[in-house]
Amino acid sequence: MLSPAPSPTARNTISIVLADDHRMVRSALRALLGAHEDLEVVGDAADAARALAAVIEHRPAVLVLDLNMPGELTALDAIPAVRVASPETGIVILTMQSDGGFARRTLELGATAYVLKDSADTELVDAVKHAAAGETHLTSRLAEAASTRRAGERTDALTPRELEVLRLIATGKTNKLIAKQLFLSEKTVDRHVSNIFVKLDVASRTAATAYAYEHELI
Repeated sequence: MLSPAPSPTARNTISIVLADDHRMVRSALRALLGAHEDLEVVGDAADAARALAAVIEHRPAVLVLDLNMPGELTALDAIPAVRVASPETGIVILTMQSDGGFARRTLELGATAYVLKDSADTELVDAVKHAAAGETHLTSRLAEAASTRRAGERTDALTPRELEVLRLIATGKTNKLIAKQLFLSEKTVDRHVSNIFVKLDVASRTAATAYAYEHELI
């Protein structure tokens, strides 16, 4: 679940530079952000090179950057350049690209937030406020997909025997009873349980049981 966006005071207006190669998109974004008294668009640009120049000129709290713009300097190249030129500027990627791989790449390069254009009307303002506070924000559609993927990866990491032990933990059996049922030593079961806790990133049998039910392993 996404956390509530920080709420700057009137004195702490968030300055923003917009970068998108479509004038109508920039105008729409200005109107969307300008409707909030704690947000102020101080500059805009139609390509990544001009966006970098605008960041250097205005030192904004946030740069809203489209991923696909013409020009020799790409948006992906601009991200680390902005981080060097103005380390205090948060970078919100605004794009139609819904591939999680692109989102991860931009965050690795130094972007602070990633928002899909078709969600801009509901998510961009929160993303800008998170970025201004130095907090990461991932568009809800990708955040949910990432959470599902991570959960699947954790389950896949379990061996068949560990899955068997997890299912028995979820039925309330002790390690001693699990050992008896599976014809294993109690020490071996202890090791399986420890491995399960590590792989699922849980700290108790209750949490492991909740995970098993939540992911329909029972």
